[in-house]
Amino acid sequence: MLERKYTQRLEQFLREETSKILLVNGARQVGKSYLIRFVGKKLFKHFVEINLKEDKEGEQVFADVHTPNDLYIRLSNYYSTPLGDKSDTLIFLDEIQSYPHLLTMLKFLNQESRYRFIASGSQLGIALSQTPSVPLGSVTIDHMCPLDFEEFLWATGVGKEWIQNVRDKYVRRETLDENLHNILLKRFQYYLLIGGMPEAVNRYLDDRNMVRVRETHRDIHNLYRIDASQYDEEHKLMIRRIYDLIPSNLENKKKRIIYKDIENKTGKRFSDYADEFEYLTNSGIALEVSAISNPRFPLAESEQKRLVKLYLNDVGLLTNLLFELNVNAVLQDIRSINLGTVYESVVAQELAAHGFKLHYFDNKQKGEVDFLIDDYNRLKVLPIEVKSGKDYTQHSALTKFLDTPDYGIDQAIVFSNERTISKKGGITYLPIYFCMFLQNHQPNETVILPELDSL
Repeated sequence: MLERKYTQRLEQFLREETSKILLVNGARQVGKSYLIRFVGKKLFKHFVEINLKEDKEGEQVFADVHTPNDLYIRLSNYYSTPLGDKSDTLIFLDEIQSYPHLLTMLKFLNQESRYRFIASGSQLGIALSQTPSVPLGSVTIDHMCPLDFEEFLWATGVGKEWIQNVRDKYVRRETLDENLHNILLKRFQYYLLIGGMPEAVNRYLDDRNMVRVRETHRDIHNLYRIDASQYDEEHKLMIRRIYDLIPSNLENKKKRIIYKDIENKTGKRFSDYADEFEYLTNSGIALEVSAISNPRFPLAESEQKRLVKLYLNDVGLLTNLLFELNVNAVLQDIRSINLGTVYESVVAQELAAHGFKLHYFDNKQKGEVDFLIDDYNRLKVLPIEVKSGKDYTQHSALTKFLDTPDYGIDQAIVFSNERTISKKGGITYLPIYFCMFLQNHQPNETVILPELDSL
C-alpha cells in the first residue's frame, strides 16, 4: 500500500471529531476510496461501503432514500451482519454526489448519531454548489490530491529521515552536495514522467514498465473526458474541448485560456464558459490559476476570474500527452525540448497539494510572474518563477516586482535545475525539487489566543 499523508488526517478525524461527518472531495483515481476503506476497516469493527454511483447506474436501491430511517432499512438489507453503534460502525457513502439529496440528509444522520458516517466524491464541489441546503454545520469538507513529490519519494524507497535531512538543508538554505543533488533530481524527473496517480505509481513499482504506466495515464485521461457526459450535449462538448486545450494553451506565451479558441468564435469571454470551468476545477481534474491585478496580501482581494490559466491535475498525464513513451525528453537535457510547461505544471500540482490557492500576475508594462502565493507568516505576497533551462537568472518581470515599492514585496523564489542555492537581492534561487517543502500550513499546530482580560 502507498503511504499517504492524508492517512493521518483521516485517522485523527475519525478518532477525535465525533460531532461532524467528513466529506472527502477530489478527482477520480487519486485514491480516496482506497484510503478511506483502509482506515475505516482499521478503526471500526463494522465497515460498510456503498458506491452510490454504481447504485445509480444499477438497482437504484438508495435513489428514493429521503429520511434516516429509509437509509437504515436499506442498510439492513445491504449489509447482512448486524451493525453496532456509533462507537464501532462506520458507513462510507462513496460517490455521494450521485444522489445530491443525500448530501442534505447528512445533517439529520449526524444529529441522530446512530452510526459514524464518512462520504467522498469525485465531483463534490459541483454537487455542493448545486445543493440548495448544504449541511455546513454538520460536515467538514477536505480535498485529496494525487501523490505529491515527497509521497512519491516514500513510494520509491526514500526514507523519511533522509528526506528530513534534505528538508533541514532547505530551511538553512544550504546547497546539497553533487551526489545528493543528482539523486533528487533524477527522482524528480521520474516523478515528471510517472506523476502521482496511485495506479500509475503502483504500475511503475511493479516492473518499471513505462508502457503500462502510460496505459494508465491514457485510461485516466479518457475517464476524465467521459465523466463530462453527465451534462447536456452542448456543455459536454465544451468541457472536453477546454480540457483538451490545456496542454496547447500552456505552450503559448501567455499560457492562459484564449476564449475565442474554444469554439473559434470572436467576442467570447469567461462568462460564456463559467459552467464548464466550474466543472473542470470543482471535479478536480484541472487546477485553476487566477490572475491578480494588484499583487498585495491577501491575494483574494484582487483576483480576476476573467483571466485564467488551467493546468492538468497530474504531471504524469501531461508528459504522456506531450511525449508519450519518449522518456528521454525528460531524462536527458535535449536542447530542442522545452520543459517549461512541465516544470510549471508540477509546481502548480505541489502548491495545490500543500493547500495554496493559485494565482499569477500578468501586466503589459511589468510582464508575467508564474505564481503568486500568500505568505501568512510574513503577511506578504511571495512570487515564484519556474525555470527549466540554463537562463534561470533572467526574469525581468520578477525584478520589476521587487523594484516596485507600492507592492511591498521584498522576497521571491526562482526554481530551476541549478544545484547551487544563491541569493541576489531579494531573490532566492533554489533547486526545483525543493518545491516539495513549500507549506501553506502546519496541521498539527495549535494557536491559542491570549485571554481577553490580558489585552
